[in-house]
Amino acid sequence: MAARGDVEIHFWLCNEKHIAENTSCYVRVDDIHALHAELKSTLPALEPAEEREWGMAEFYVIEPDGNLIKFGQAISDRQVASNE
Repeated sequence: MAARGDVEIHFWLCNEKHIAENTSCYVRVDDIHALHAELKSTLPALEPAEEREWGMAEFYVIEPDGNLIKFGQAISDRQVASNE
């Protein structure tokens, strides 16, 4: 289980690794760069957040059992937050 604030993501043991490797979970966040900086302290190989052509700034984490967790923030949300 992974938790932050009121959000919990529960994982379960799956003997068929291809299931975990071919699915993902998407989590929208309010501050992609703050979350990335926080996770980078425990995941040093974490790739930087990138702006995608579909209007999201995103980074991805593959946990030890192969589950893909995608984190993203709408670029327009980030621009509004930086102007406040």
